[in-house]
Amino acid sequence: MLLVIIILGSFAVTLLVLFLPIKGARSFTYQSPSNRVHEADAVLSRRLLNPDTKAYESYYSQHPEFKLADDRSRQAPGLLSDKSRYFHPGTFAAAKANFKIIETLNSSQSEIPVTEKANLNRGKIKVNPEKISQFISQWLKQTGAHSVGFTRLEEYHLYSHKGRGPRSGKPIKKIHDHAIAITVEMDHRMLQSAPEGTSVMESSEQYLRSGVLALKLATYIKELGYKATAHIDGNYEVICPLVAVDAGLGIVGRMGLLMTPKLGPRVRISVVTTNMPLAHSDSKPDTTTLHFCHHCKKCAHVCPAAAIPYGPRITLDGIDRWQINSEKCYHFWTLSGTDCGTCITVCPYSHPDDWFHRFIRWAIKNNLVFRRLAIKLDDIYYGRKPQIRPLPNWTDILDKQ
Repeated sequence: MLLVIIILGSFAVTLLVLFLPIKGARSFTYQSPSNRVHEADAVLSRRLLNPDTKAYESYYSQHPEFKLADDRSRQAPGLLSDKSRYFHPGTFAAAKANFKIIETLNSSQSEIPVTEKANLNRGKIKVNPEKISQFISQWLKQTGAHSVGFTRLEEYHLYSHKGRGPRSGKPIKKIHDHAIAITVEMDHRMLQSAPEGTSVMESSEQYLRSGVLALKLATYIKELGYKATAHIDGNYEVICPLVAVDAGLGIVGRMGLLMTPKLGPRVRISVVTTNMPLAHSDSKPDTTTLHFCHHCKKCAHVCPAAAIPYGPRITLDGIDRWQINSEKCYHFWTLSGTDCGTCITVCPYSHPDDWFHRFIRWAIKNNLVFRRLAIKLDDIYYGRKPQIRPLPNWTDILDKQ
């Protein structure tokens, strides 16, 4: 009997230790940046610079620190190249199709017709900020969005200058007061084959989906007589993760991506900025995620480019954060032909949003001890470096006769 009491007592104490609300993440604060960033300094903008052009010479004369790494990536096969490591005709063609549609959407964004004359005649339709925000959130979620958040548009949300496209080099001015952040889910199974072709196929698919949602929302807002701009893949004036954090959709983790409460980094983001009155979301970020990222390091362990830092956050531009090596990351893209996604796939927050993983995420958020235990359990169950799953059979389009 005494042994039973001891065992039951030990079990009860263990449960108390694991599930008492002891968050223990006070030192992991989230700080908003104070400086704006020039879009031209982003590696995805620099990749568009062509050697032997004035723009190329001008940029690297001012930023010689990037030239060697960027030129090395230019010599690699390239994203979606048939000479790349993971070339796959079916998935690569699907990704190219998605990106081409996104290009078309970007080029025609200003040409989408709205009933401007009617709006001018009647003026802006007066809206209730709470009700219009609820309407937008419900509408977008019913038509493909995973989460929707609202925030005041801040200066640090915006790039300082455009870095690509016809307005490259032009300063970006804050002309809107509010921003709406939209996330869409990337399919868990498609990412399990990362960094092979299904990862870039799914990534491009959800860039397209989020872009369509943002464009239809911007058009809807214009129909009500207000101004709006959709920020989608290839045509951003805002830094989407920063907007999404302030809109209450998550926090930026070790890998430099938005970590959402239910899907982790397994999302793509678009943003709409507007002058239409909106009710803002609760934007208090969950810093227990930062504490988890500090100890987990799984994304850094599996990163094929060694681009994600292992160490603690460092102070950059006055704020504490992790900074990935974007040059190493992009160079792997140019070799593999895909936008990788390995870090997203292995993140413990990226597991399916079912009852079991919802419970685990709740316990991670709630308790310091369980947070550390969950990292070990994830490694045991899924592996510290999970195996890449084969491509789904349906993606093979080759005739093998």
